[in-house]
Amino acid sequence: MKFNLPNMLIVLRIILIPVFLFFLLNAGSGEDIFRLIAIIIYLVAAISDFFDGYLARKWNTVSNFGKMMDPLADKLLVSAALIALAYRHELSAWVVVIIICREFWVTALRQLALEQGREVIAASKWGKIKTMLQMTMLALLMAGMGTEELFGQTGTIIATVFVYLAVIATVISAIEYTKNHRVVFKA
Repeated sequence: MKFNLPNMLIVLRIILIPVFLFFLLNAGSGEDIFRLIAIIIYLVAAISDFFDGYLARKWNTVSNFGKMMDPLADKLLVSAALIALAYRHELSAWVVVIIICREFWVTALRQLALEQGREVIAASKWGKIKTMLQMTMLALLMAGMGTEELFGQTGTIIATVFVYLAVIATVISAIEYTKNHRVVFKA
């Protein structure tokens, strides 16, 4: 691995996951300092996702490590948040299952491509849209918008819209990866 800022941001995102989980899982309901700290850590990790890719392209330091680990770091962060929110009964399990199944599917597809000597499959347009929608959905849910007690019915509607948008983008992304890389299955 080349030690450059984009790759270090990826590693930082992975390191922040257990810290984020500690605060989220130990947060009370509603307004709570642990919940606020969890949201801040989550947002720092989520924003680092934009900057690592942007800087790698800008500085021409795109690497196989970055191509492979950036989506993996996203999957770990999103999966951790999904599971924690489902555990806290703040997100339906069916949403978690759909999103995590897609993540395993695309990771397996990437691994098959590597084993066949193909280039690392980079994130697609729909993969990036999916990630942005999922991360936004999770931030809204962690902020309490999934319940009426903090943001009222409008907040609940906004959070619900983002849940469905994230699920739709997740499914479209899975179909896109499968279609665009079906040659991996023929080998």
